[in-house]
Amino acid sequence: MTGRKPTAGVLTAEGLVVRYADSGGTMVSVLDGVSFAPVPGALVAVTGPSGSGKSTLLNVLSGLVRPEAGQVTFAGSNVSALSETRRDRWRRDTIGLIFQSFHLIDELSPRQNVACAAWFDRLSAKALYPRADELLARLGVPTRRKTLKGFSRGERQRVAIARALLFDPPIILADEPTASLDGAAGREVGALLVSLARDEGRTVVAVTHDPELIAVADVVHDLDHGRLHRRQRP
Repeated sequence: MTGRKPTAGVLTAEGLVVRYADSGGTMVSVLDGVSFAPVPGALVAVTGPSGSGKSTLLNVLSGLVRPEAGQVTFAGSNVSALSETRRDRWRRDTIGLIFQSFHLIDELSPRQNVACAAWFDRLSAKALYPRADELLARLGVPTRRKTLKGFSRGERQRVAIARALLFDPPIILADEPTASLDGAAGREVGALLVSLARDEGRTVVAVTHDPELIAVADVVHDLDHGRLHRRQRP
């Protein structure tokens, strides 16, 4: 990976409250006063039972969901208070999202899959092909294939990581990034996340159940019953 890059700002969540109605109509607090300040340059893992609100936390941190109470700030700006259009622009410039299921288009080439993030901002994907090729080569992905046919799940996740890095975001949010990978591919992706944090100074937050990814994280938080607790490490 490349050398350390400047940290653009600190992401901070203060007193986040998100509630949803359960099947009986009772309001349940998915996030109940969560405060969180992941450190740039460290891989932060968030773990907890299924349905505990881990993905909701990432959605709030990325500005996809507005909290009922509390706020997310970045570099002194209250992201939660921005209009939807401004949050979308902030997300493009600031956040790289990585998903368990990749969200790739099999009929497109690796390069096209990486550059397609430009479509949503009406930018020229072709103008970003050199950047896409650079990222794919850096991550060890074949750049000249016409489709993703024959790509392993580990290769697909590396394509998805390249797409998340297209606009060089200072923050990476990963939702179960190793859950659908075998052991070797999962360890490879874990090493990439560690490098993005420690070598490049990015803020990297990974929601995960993977014990191997949790083991290499610099900081671990447990989310349960709407509350976030920092785990004490030996």
